[in-house]
Amino acid sequence: MSSTIEKNEYPKASNALVAGAILSYIASIFLMMSFCSPYWIESYDESFSQFKNMGLWEYCFKDFSYPYYQFPKLFNGCHHIFSEEYYVIREYLLPGWLMVVQAFVTLSFLCTFGSLVIMACELVRWPLKMVLRYEWMLTTISFVGIGSSSLFMFLAVAIFGGNAYRRDWLMYPKFNVLSWSYALAVVSFMILALAALLLYKEAKKSYELRREAKNLVMQMQMQEPGYHPSHHTSRSLHSGGYI
Repeated sequence: MSSTIEKNEYPKASNALVAGAILSYIASIFLMMSFCSPYWIESYDESFSQFKNMGLWEYCFKDFSYPYYQFPKLFNGCHHIFSEEYYVIREYLLPGWLMVVQAFVTLSFLCTFGSLVIMACELVRWPLKMVLRYEWMLTTISFVGIGSSSLFMFLAVAIFGGNAYRRDWLMYPKFNVLSWSYALAVVSFMILALAALLLYKEAKKSYELRREAKNLVMQMQMQEPGYHPSHHTSRSLHSGGYI
């Protein structure tokens, strides 16, 4: 029984870290749904448009005829943007700004789930020695990852929203409307920004506690009888700090 208690006598994860991890997890769900779903923009049902809906990786058409294709061909159904079906019109479906949006959302996806792995290790305290020793560094890495993810998503939704109604992209843009996948992307970047703020405060707090602990240890060593400061310690003290 005593050995079990001793194993649990270590600092637990702070409330700010737990809250930041929970918010990041919620945002990751919205981000994944937005990343995979083909409803960033869709046409009104009443418009009977040949274009139906699209996402970052998929387009849906019904009897769509590309006016600049030399052979009569109708595109029907939903297909991946890199499928053979859309090979002849891929340049039309995938303008440069949309590839930038894809890149930003993919980077955000990777940063978010990478940071979630780090925060999960911090929360469960595994491996224990490394987490307790480098928690401030791990939290800082998580903050950088989540903060970058929020920035990438902001740029993605801003670029997509600014170009969604271009007349040189989808035909009859006035019949289209931004849909729920785009809304999930907006919500995810807002939640990620809030999580990044909490992680920043926690990383700053952890670093200050680390400095105070190191200073306390140094002061205790200096008060021991027979203590002789080394050349490195004397230089650190002369420079105005113990670290």
